[in-house]
Amino acid sequence: MSAPNKYTKNDLSQAQFAGGFIDANNVDAHRIGGDIYNYAPEQKQNLADAAAEIQELLQQLEQSYPNATDMEKQSYLTETLKEAIKQNPTFKTRLRNALKEGGIEALKVLFAPIGIPIEMVKGWIEAEAE
Repeated sequence: MSAPNKYTKNDLSQAQFAGGFIDANNVDAHRIGGDIYNYAPEQKQNLADAAAEIQELLQQLEQSYPNATDMEKQSYLTETLKEAIKQNPTFKTRLRNALKEGGIEALKVLFAPIGIPIEMVKGWIEAEAE
C-alpha cells in the first residue's frame, strides 16, 4: 500500500506570491519566495495630491502669463512654488512626501515644464529640514 499524500492547510488570505512551483514531498530550499514591495494607498495619494496641486499652479501661471517664454514660465513657476511652500504647510508636506515616495524623476515625468524648478524646490525643502 502506498503512503498517503501529505496534506497541509494554511491560511494564505493576506499572502502575495510572485510565482513558481514547490514540490511539497521534497522541499529543499534555504529561501522560498522573493521580495515584494507594497506601497500604502496614502503614499500614492500624497503623490497624486502634490501632482494635482502643481498642475493647478501650472494652469494658473498659463492663464496669468499666456505669452511668456519657457524661461519666463520656469522663473514664474519657481517663485510661485517657493511662495506656495512658504504659505501652505500642507502643500509643503505633500510635496516633500511626494519627492520622497515617487522621487523627483516621477514629478519630472508628470510635469515636464518643471524639470529645473523642481530641483530648486527640493533644495529649499531639504535646507529647511536641516
